[in-house]
Amino acid sequence: MDAKDWDQRYAATELIWSAGPNQFVVSETSGLTPGTAFDMACGEGRNAIWLAQQGWRATGADFSAVAVEKARTIAEREVGAGKHPVTWLQADATVTGPAAGSFDLVLLAYLQLPAPDRAAAVRLAAAGLAPGGHLLVIAHDSSNLAEGVGGPQYPEVLYTAEDVLSDLSDTIAAGQLKTLRAERVARTVLVDGAPRTAWDALVHLAAHRDTAD
Repeated sequence: MDAKDWDQRYAATELIWSAGPNQFVVSETSGLTPGTAFDMACGEGRNAIWLAQQGWRATGADFSAVAVEKARTIAEREVGAGKHPVTWLQADATVTGPAAGSFDLVLLAYLQLPAPDRAAAVRLAAAGLAPGGHLLVIAHDSSNLAEGVGGPQYPEVLYTAEDVLSDLSDTIAAGQLKTLRAERVARTVLVDGAPRTAWDALVHLAAHRDTAD
């Protein structure tokens, strides 16, 4: 789907995705000191908004102009007084990432793309990390197609934690990134009122911290 297709999908309903933040965004970032955060492919902004509510100076970007406008409207309503406002951008995550070396947290959540486009987005995300910054990638795992529920039904856009590590293998080998977590994780979803398991890929990396810090 291109940006126009996503514009139409976002315009067709009030919310496509859940209103609250992803559970792994919450669990993986709750122990971090709030700083600057960049949510690539933010959709309707649920994760960027939650980060702002926790005190992060968040930026959300998506290639759908409709999604960005919806996110801006929701943020104006939900980000509480005294918290940092979210900055919203229209940008394609495979072409334009966060400014190099600028963010304490970069998030890629459920950006399901074929391998070459995924690798481009992941590398842009990693390049945006400030010294000591964290990169969090969450996606529908390849195994979810046969073993789980929900998510895209096209294997070419599904991937694993190992795929993400492979995308960044040169940077990891050079010691510029440290793997904190890379695994398949279970997420419980309700299907017709009954709990079912969806399988996600989760990768949490930290950028090398300069000795001067």
